[in-house]
Amino acid sequence: MTVPTTDLWHHYGRTRNATDHAVPDRFLWTWSQDSGPGTGLLGTVTGRCVGDLGAGAARHAAHLAVHHRPARIDAVDASPAQHTTATNLYGHLAPPLRLIHRDVTQHLHTSAGTYDVLYSVFGAVDFTAPHDLLPAAARALRPGGRLVFSTLAHHLGGASAHPDVQHTDITAKTPHGEAATLRRWVLQEHVWTKLLDEAGFTRIRTEVLSGRADPRGADTLLVTAFRTDDQRTL
Repeated sequence: MTVPTTDLWHHYGRTRNATDHAVPDRFLWTWSQDSGPGTGLLGTVTGRCVGDLGAGAARHAAHLAVHHRPARIDAVDASPAQHTTATNLYGHLAPPLRLIHRDVTQHLHTSAGTYDVLYSVFGAVDFTAPHDLLPAAARALRPGGRLVFSTLAHHLGGASAHPDVQHTDITAKTPHGEAATLRRWVLQEHVWTKLLDEAGFTRIRTEVLSGRADPRGADTLLVTAFRTDDQRTL
């Protein structure tokens, strides 16, 4: 018997989600959600199979579904509350948008060779053990498929990212408002690069986008990698 886990994303974004029902007209990568290279980082989306890992309210996925005509976009999230919100906001966009309530790593393990593009905007890549998630993502991509993610370049508050594969405990709340903690992986660029290489990715590129114009902001680390064409390495 599987013991259900507490939904620590129950309260996240509730104020915005109650008032903002629009499909975003831009695809934004930065922590402050005000800039970045847009969908160009994803390559060609039209006619492709795309996955949003840790999609939350599925705003990024909804933008792609409406403005870029993918063959299919799967917005995957394990949080019951976030899945319900995404369904209420964007369920009418099916197809091509599919809203999937499931653990992201489990979903990837059952989706071998499915996706042309996978992405995460401060999503599952941040909150899932990378030794589990990244190999599963590599297997779920078709040979030559692309993974793109944005993550924190440093801890909120300014502390440096970890120089090794180590998580940080961050504060969260249960649905009833009780204090809890979440694991978040805030890693230096060379650590992400090594993890991706070991998972079967190649052509790994990183870029830091500054967020320091906003005193409450944070720098964003953008990472792009491609699944190797050699399936023997996976």
